[in-house]
Amino acid sequence: MTPEQPTGEGTELGRFLRARRAGISPAEAGLAVASGPRRTSGLRREELATLAGISVDYYTRLERGKETRPSPSVVDSLARALRLEEDEHEHLRGLAVRAASTTPEPPAVPSRTVRPGVKLLLESLRPNPAHVVSRTNDLLAANPGGLRLLAGIEEWPARQRNIARYVFLHPTARDLFHDWATQVRGCVARLRALAGTDPDAPDLTRLAGELLVKSPEFARLWERYDIKGNSHGRKTFHHPEVGDLTLGYQTMELEGTPGHRLITYYAQPGSAEYDALVLLDMLGAQSTPREAASNQDEATSSSS
Repeated sequence: MTPEQPTGEGTELGRFLRARRAGISPAEAGLAVASGPRRTSGLRREELATLAGISVDYYTRLERGKETRPSPSVVDSLARALRLEEDEHEHLRGLAVRAASTTPEPPAVPSRTVRPGVKLLLESLRPNPAHVVSRTNDLLAANPGGLRLLAGIEEWPARQRNIARYVFLHPTARDLFHDWATQVRGCVARLRALAGTDPDAPDLTRLAGELLVKSPEFARLWERYDIKGNSHGRKTFHHPEVGDLTLGYQTMELEGTPGHRLITYYAQPGSAEYDALVLLDMLGAQSTPREAASNQDEATSSSS
């Protein structure tokens, strides 16, 4: 199953426009709301077309995929009418460019290799938990605390470890994250953004297809077409081994990689949270020899 389930006619550009149109009310768009029932809670096509200053026929053809070359000014007008934030606006621009392309390049299989220097950086961040993830949130490398922070993920084979899979399917995840709903929305938003620019990517289709089948919550969020995620902030964990802790986090893009990101968590030295991170790092380090042996066995098994 691919990540794009049958949702009606149109292109990814059309589906995005339709989803965002359905998500904004006339009042939010500054329109007077007439009395009486409406068949749709969001904007009608003619209302959005009027706000954007384009014809209803042209906008309808955009949604249905019959018009694939909107000008930059039309894209910007639609973004203003839909009240898109900057990253959503940029996503819309990317969809318009891709829709206009008649010869898209075949999707490349992204590398999972993490450079030795990046692995050394992970170690240097200890006891702060840190891990490297792929563009689809595969867990590619981690220091001891970075693996242990995601309680229970070490029980899965290394090739199965994916943060989106973890938050939706692992039984520990709902209790681990204080705000689980925000965590899952962020995971889906990142995958949905990737689907807009590289919808046929094999790593994306495999993961999204699996989650669409196994998680009704993922399927619901996938259809919302949210693409806004957070790259920094604070998260609260209810960790089964070190208790409750609130940590700062920062996500960094690793240049020269196929979308790899470094995610690190931190706490003020001398605080109770920092002491908990030291303990988490120690617990993770104790399991590292067993983890390495397990990964080697898996690699040997897969190559035989």
